[in-house]
Amino acid sequence: MDASLIVLGVLVVAAIMIAARQDPALPLAGLSSALRLLGQVAPALALGFLLAGFIDVLVPPAKLVSWLGGDQNLGRAVLLGWGVGFVMPGGPYVLFPVAAKLYQHGVAPGAIIALITAQTLLSPIRMLTYEAPLLGWPMTCARLIPVLLLPPLVGFIGHWLHELFRR
Repeated sequence: MDASLIVLGVLVVAAIMIAARQDPALPLAGLSSALRLLGQVAPALALGFLLAGFIDVLVPPAKLVSWLGGDQNLGRAVLLGWGVGFVMPGGPYVLFPVAAKLYQHGVAPGAIIALITAQTLLSPIRMLTYEAPLLGWPMTCARLIPVLLLPPLVGFIGHWLHELFRR
């Protein structure tokens, strides 16, 4: 069992208990609200998972290593990391194992930092499956536009810090 599932389970149980103390009908109302929300986003979630699976098959980690390897200059590696992170599907369960494997294979730290930052801030899969359906396009665009240029900046600064910390 994963620690985040345990924390999420504890939070749900706590919410049910608090709701039941306020009004015995609230837990059922919460479940009904959750099912309505699931019904609204289920088609987008299903398509998002399908797309994530196909991208995972079409862009294997070995290919990412060849694009982001140590033989390229840092600027190009950071920009490629930004782009890969932008299109990379999945959450932390996909992202961090891939990032660890890339790091083990010698990919530039700045490229990995840009990849992690872009995937975390800009993921179009998350944007299309969760953010836009739940928050709407005005909120999605208002968040997206300011953070669009952050991953390369964070990649360069992170690369410099990584080299400083290794000394």
